[in-house]
Amino acid sequence: MMRYLLPLGVFMALVALFWKGLGLNPTELPSPLIGKPAPSFEVPTLADPSKTISTEDMKGQVWMLNVWASWCASCRYEHPLFVDLARAGVVPIVGLNYKDQRAEALAWLRQLGNPYAVVAVDADGKVGIDYGVYGVPETYIIDRDGIIRYKHVGPVNREALQEKILPLIKELQG
Repeated sequence: MMRYLLPLGVFMALVALFWKGLGLNPTELPSPLIGKPAPSFEVPTLADPSKTISTEDMKGQVWMLNVWASWCASCRYEHPLFVDLARAGVVPIVGLNYKDQRAEALAWLRQLGNPYAVVAVDADGKVGIDYGVYGVPETYIIDRDGIIRYKHVGPVNREALQEKILPLIKELQG
């Protein structure tokens, strides 16, 4: 009897684990960085490689870091939302251009609009490694003290923007 119940019990446990996994949201991957200081960086800007942007430049304000690349199809999907957000002046958006070619990135922004207060260049991916980037796009909300409060993996859609990101930004700015 026991030799039949043990395999059945293991099977039922696996079914329960798979069922729970199917209910998880893939854009909400746990990040060990939530609640911790944003990894510091100082890298060239896309517009003028002789100038740099750093996390220190953003201290004292709530800001969004959006990791993107011109070769990223999903980045094109979320981009119009960021253009609208920038027009509304809700929050400064810093773009982190990830493992991209400068000419292609500049052309992409000329064609689709530039929602970024500044674009940082992460040509070798080292900043992305520090932030635990799985792939582009990824978006982070960082508070006035430089603490990461939210990470969104994948393209931001209108629902995520309205239901999670904007309320969090308003709360942090309040």
